[in-house]
Amino acid sequence: MPQYKIAIVGAGPAGYFTAQALQNSQSDGLSFSIDMFERLPTMWGLVRSGVAPDHPKIKTVAKVFEKVASEPNFRLFGNVEIGKDIDIEELCARYDAVVMCTGSAIGKKLGIPGEDLPGSLSAAQFVPWYNGHPDFASLDVPLDGTTAVVIGAGNVAMDCARILAIDPSELDSTDTATAALQALHTSSIRKVYIAGRRGPEHAAFTAPELRDLPKLEHTDVVISKEEVEAAHIRAEAAGEIEKHLASNLEAWRLIAEHPHSGHDREMEFHFLAAPKEFKGDGRVEEVVFGINEIKDGKVVDTGETYSIQANLVISAIGYEAAHINGIYFHNGKIDNEEGRVLGTNIYTVGWAKRGPSGVIGTNKSDASDVVKLLISDLPEQARPDCDITAFIPAGIQIVDQASWTKINAAEVAAGEALGKPRLKETSIEKLLEMGK
Repeated sequence: MPQYKIAIVGAGPAGYFTAQALQNSQSDGLSFSIDMFERLPTMWGLVRSGVAPDHPKIKTVAKVFEKVASEPNFRLFGNVEIGKDIDIEELCARYDAVVMCTGSAIGKKLGIPGEDLPGSLSAAQFVPWYNGHPDFASLDVPLDGTTAVVIGAGNVAMDCARILAIDPSELDSTDTATAALQALHTSSIRKVYIAGRRGPEHAAFTAPELRDLPKLEHTDVVISKEEVEAAHIRAEAAGEIEKHLASNLEAWRLIAEHPHSGHDREMEFHFLAAPKEFKGDGRVEEVVFGINEIKDGKVVDTGETYSIQANLVISAIGYEAAHINGIYFHNGKIDNEEGRVLGTNIYTVGWAKRGPSGVIGTNKSDASDVVKLLISDLPEQARPDCDITAFIPAGIQIVDQASWTKINAAEVAAGEALGKPRLKETSIEKLLEMGK
């Protein structure tokens, strides 16, 4: 029985769900040997560095990943960067298929004046900073002003705004990165605006996220009743209101009607607000917005503007995939057709394939679909055995599954002593030492 060798690049949800789909596809006439590569010493991708620390239930999917990793046909190569430590061409020559599950890690730009001023950050920087990603441990997040602005109308924008607006004591029992938690405790920010260029009826927030906002203990959440009513009228005029939109509009109504408690912390939604410019002398001091209106179902610039004084602006308007040597990218994602990278034995799953859309579970069905294509493309004969470790440069400390288990256990133990689910280590050197 041939055993096909599959390389998976990226140890996030897309990578583990791909490995799971391969394992579930094994039969009497088909088996797989799976090698997963991850450039960091830590695994789980966005489950570790993207999911908000005050949403721990979502992170329980890691149990599924650990079960996948426990199978005898699975090997882990952490701290190994494809495109740098090993060329893509070398992988393609030694594996029957290579599946790129590298996600989208670069924040999209607004393309407006002042966007590069200090104090202007992307959610692609801010989120991994508070989540303890080693690449962002030293990020300068100015929290000395009283006001912050978050630009975007999706759940990532919501996470960013909530982390800034809630009392940091609500994060003390979470796995928020230690340095970030300390910085948030000394933060002067008390007012956070969330701005979207379209109306509430177009926002990509999910209803559960919206319904949780009035439950915040130390933060008032503000949206005008008039804005919610106008959104409802526009939605009805556009035709039958779909179930998910009806749920969102109801959640907006509950937020608008929820009594304010006079907290000194406040999160306020501004819609039909298009960022035009960031102003400031050496740092962000002011955000200029254009006022939009909706005519005949289209968003139109009225020509009017207003400004918000703020020293921190976070743009959460989407992600693009980071470049990898040997892979062609188009429109911010790997160039592919339904997961196939044409002319190669390369496939792609997750955000690297489809762009930053869907939730973590979306990657499961995505992986299943792409694995079916992969299997249909397999040749009759598997490639001869070749141990990839011989091609990893000397001096690189490989984090295998046993090493990652040690790192994970050490973080969990350190966290338990402090009443947290884990205490994340952000130093690559210390993580590697923990894995020995």
